[in-house]
Amino acid sequence: MVKIALDPTPFHHTHKLLEFPKLAADLGYKYLQMTPHADFIPFFNHARADDALVKELKKACKDVGVEIASTLPVLRISSPDPDAREAAVRNFKRVIQITRELGVNTIGTEFSGRPEKAEESERAFYRSMEELLPIIEKEGINLFIDPHPDDFVEDGMQAWRVIRGLNSKHVGMVYVASHTFHMGNNALEIMRTVGSRIGITHISDTMDHKRSHGLRYITNPPGNAIRVHQHLKLGDGDVNWDEFFGGLKEIGYLDNPNAIMCSSVFAENEKNVETAVFQREAIEKYIAKFG
Repeated sequence: MVKIALDPTPFHHTHKLLEFPKLAADLGYKYLQMTPHADFIPFFNHARADDALVKELKKACKDVGVEIASTLPVLRISSPDPDAREAAVRNFKRVIQITRELGVNTIGTEFSGRPEKAEESERAFYRSMEELLPIIEKEGINLFIDPHPDDFVEDGMQAWRVIRGLNSKHVGMVYVASHTFHMGNNALEIMRTVGSRIGITHISDTMDHKRSHGLRYITNPPGNAIRVHQHLKLGDGDVNWDEFFGGLKEIGYLDNPNAIMCSSVFAENEKNVETAVFQREAIEKYIAKFG
């Protein structure tokens, strides 16, 4: 069955890095997804973890029977700025080392380019992957990429075409449910097209920002180049969860023991414990419903 993982981001203000494994176990999770953290792999910068800390984290997981399902760096590998891109590639190489030292073979990430410089960002992405892909393949890493809102590619089908262009079975796609309405609101088409190359899904809800003639969210002045989405509890937004889980069942995702389904609610830190338990139970119910 699919791995159900906890994104510990809502607990960054209440727990330390090495407390995350026991926290996950206490909340009923068997897996963690290691998203950006100031003491581990921060946003956009070099990893802060040395080998000693990586060993401590690995031991903390073993002590409570929790596994790390994946690491999730966010680095500017598609930046049109040459210095930023080159630094991101160097930083990503260290992430690969850390991932392997943890005994993990899965990395999730974002394209991390700029929508106003889409062509330049795409060129930067392929340039970075020319250097990273041989290492990824040699190390036996599976890399999955999320077309995040405010990236050079946001549409789900377009993102798959960019990924497919790498011509490597080691690279696939992250489907973030709360990005559904930026990706084209066509979950089944994306799932059926990408199929087994979807390796990570993030479970959080969001409102459809395009409803009410685009006036659900109003920013001033009109025409601001902003992206609006939330990471809400499952059921608190407009994502069609029957379609989502039904589509994943159709492509074999729910029965794949290597697939990762991560709870990623960021809107309710004040209720982080209750929300994490709710998310796990809701995910389990949907899996049972379609299993």
